[in-house]
Amino acid sequence: MSVEPHPNPPPHTQRAFYANTIALFLAQSDDDVLGILTRNSPFAVDVTQRDAWLEQLEILRRVLSPYRDVGWLALEYSVPRVGRRIDALVVIRHVLLVIEFKVGASSFGADAVDQVWDYALDLKNFHSTSHDKPIAPILIATCSQQDSEPIIPQVAQDGLLKPLCANTERLPAVIEAALAACTGDVIQTASWAQGRYMPTPTIVEAAMALYGGHAVDEISRNDASATNLSRTSELLEKIIQDAKLNRRKAVCFVTGVPGAGKTLVGLNVATKHFDSANELYSVFLSGNGPLVAVLREALARDRVRRGNAAGSMIKLSSARSEVKTFIQNVHHFRDDCLIDSHRAPIEHVALFDEAQRAWNKQQTADFMSRKKQQPGFAMSEPEFLISCMDRHSDWAVVVCLVGGGQEINTGEAGIGEWIQAVIHTFPEWCVHLSPQLRDSEYAAGRAIKLLEGRKGVHLDESLHLSVSVRSFRAEQVSDLIKQILDLEVDTAKAVLSQIGDRYPIVLTRDLVRAKSWLRSRARGTERYGLVVSSQAHRLKPHAIDVRAPVNPIHWFLHSKDDVRSSYYLEDAATEFHVQGLEVDWSCVVWDGDFRYSPKGWNHWSFRGNKWQRIKSEQRQLYQKNAYRVLLTRARQGMVVVVPRGEPADPTRRAEFYDDTYEYLCNIGFPVLS
Repeated sequence: MSVEPHPNPPPHTQRAFYANTIALFLAQSDDDVLGILTRNSPFAVDVTQRDAWLEQLEILRRVLSPYRDVGWLALEYSVPRVGRRIDALVVIRHVLLVIEFKVGASSFGADAVDQVWDYALDLKNFHSTSHDKPIAPILIATCSQQDSEPIIPQVAQDGLLKPLCANTERLPAVIEAALAACTGDVIQTASWAQGRYMPTPTIVEAAMALYGGHAVDEISRNDASATNLSRTSELLEKIIQDAKLNRRKAVCFVTGVPGAGKTLVGLNVATKHFDSANELYSVFLSGNGPLVAVLREALARDRVRRGNAAGSMIKLSSARSEVKTFIQNVHHFRDDCLIDSHRAPIEHVALFDEAQRAWNKQQTADFMSRKKQQPGFAMSEPEFLISCMDRHSDWAVVVCLVGGGQEINTGEAGIGEWIQAVIHTFPEWCVHLSPQLRDSEYAAGRAIKLLEGRKGVHLDESLHLSVSVRSFRAEQVSDLIKQILDLEVDTAKAVLSQIGDRYPIVLTRDLVRAKSWLRSRARGTERYGLVVSSQAHRLKPHAIDVRAPVNPIHWFLHSKDDVRSSYYLEDAATEFHVQGLEVDWSCVVWDGDFRYSPKGWNHWSFRGNKWQRIKSEQRQLYQKNAYRVLLTRARQGMVVVVPRGEPADPTRRAEFYDDTYEYLCNIGFPVLS
């Protein structure tokens, strides 16, 4: 097999510092290639980097010589979602080789193996013309000892090989073994290179990219099957500019299914205007403490990393202080406004994430009386927060990012409270919303009716994000979970059959087996973890204690070697820890607090030493929404554990669990054997 060399590299190769056919690469001198690499590097190239490149070039010339007429090469190839670059991306016949060099290394560290695996996964998942191509990640430690073990490539079902490790002497044999292990047609580099890169970053990755200066369309999908996040962001920008120009005040409601990118839209707007000297200065506010903590710490660490890479040393404490002004806890913002009840905030634009969780009047008044020594406080949290922005004499914009069916705690008012506040207290404010806000999940039907006939109400479909981009493998997962919770069995069965193997969901009664399944599924640094309801009090016999506090920073950000991280599968996060965040693979352990019966869901709370029925409709809704949150956290797949009952334990009888298990079996979830 052979491919014709391309004298002119395709346009897509602009992702790389250097790209060419192997034949033309071999014909160029080291000085020529090094000059191109140096010219295209955004940073000053020091002696260490120069010498590493020269050693890599020497190795590549030697091992790629046999493939001069059948291959193509890119050096320092950008991986946008990860924010790093592949040392060498090589196309040989029918296989993509992702090569990572560790110059001077004598061993193959676990972090380095995960690094090259992550690069390959990124291409496999998010580069359109690499989805169906065999990809072989190869890690080279230039000073490792010669290994006499046979080379046995392991190829996964999707054509991605488990990372192969090699020293420089063994590299030719490793490449040949990878080529022999894979099947497929010869890759036509010109058409392959035209493939679109459509990443689906986690919210943490997205926040880091946006804060680092990337645009939302660079880090998010924009294919026809997903709602264009850029379109929603552009509409918000237009509304903000119009409010400033015409001295208006406006409130916007951005709605969306779980994982659709509401937080991403808010961060995108906020990152464009986080300079306090700018009149469009914005602040991103959230009442979700774990989300704020995780995003702040991730941004601060990334700020330090980027600063160090650019040669400017930045202290972590300084980076944390900088980030605090960009992402704030909504309650701190509220308290600042309480201190001076007349002064307008410095920000003209406030973006409230998970706005449906703002407190109603009763909860707010109770809090103000108990904690702030302000008895007789007569406003709900939405009304007070809008009143703070209303202090501006010229213009202001409030953006409410709203998730349907996401209220999970006492006193959370839902979006209707915001609309009521605008109707009764701020009649001059314009209202921008999507017609989708009428959906029952948003519980705003009566308030929406009151807007009919009101001046300054604008409906726009662009303010609703209808497709989940969290689960890049199957966008229908949020629909499936809604149907399961709404007991729409036939519809759920049909959707599950459409999802198929793209997003595996398996069922088991064995927690140990579930953990093993998670570990076998995750590759590279793909994150996995245990998630449970905050009311799952009878999972203690399974070593899951919801009363034990989980530090979300450790759980979401720390690595596999940290016992406090999600990877260890020891600490279980609840709906309060994971709302707004995500993992790649989840294990949802289902306790007896939320039980299926032929007549509908039964709601229970464990008090003292026994289960007690939950009779309040509001608390029942919170519990149902808690399971909605838990079942929509995974990006790639999940295992659901419904434990077996214990005859000797009256708090864990079989009937507390069996009907739920049978219901999920009936939906069609395969049982883990």
